[in-house]
Amino acid sequence: MTAPSPLDWSFDNCTIERAMGVLGEKWTLVVLREIFTGVRRFEDMRTRTGIPRQVLTNRLAGLVEHGVLRREPYQEPGARVRHEYRLTPKGFDLYPVLIALAEWGNRYLADPEGPPIRYAHRDCGADLHLEAHCADGHHLTDHREIQPRPGPGARLRP
Repeated sequence: MTAPSPLDWSFDNCTIERAMGVLGEKWTLVVLREIFTGVRRFEDMRTRTGIPRQVLTNRLAGLVEHGVLRREPYQEPGARVRHEYRLTPKGFDLYPVLIALAEWGNRYLADPEGPPIRYAHRDCGADLHLEAHCADGHHLTDHREIQPRPGPGARLRP
């Protein structure tokens, strides 16, 4: 018996598509870049990125709604209460995604003088690089070694 072809599977419940529904807009990833680099306040993000005020408001609200960020109140002396944006555990789990995007961008899109940011191991200072390995511990050096397969939530097309 032959295994079903990729065309035999339905992708109505695709988690990549769902993730892109949360993250798939340029400004959302720029907001996350800022948060991961320690910029947590609205005005600081707006000033550093040039994101229009309403767009930034919408992106932050969406990330809070999806549980990627949480709002933390703060108050400067004599000023009204404002909010900082902090990563939730769900948000921290996006770190490898941002690092993978940065590595790809650094390889193919950086200016001649090099990339504007690098990621390093906090303890030793060595540059960080993402690697693929399987559950049995095999390190995959060629991405052609990766094979998509139907998961437990896969459904055959009717």
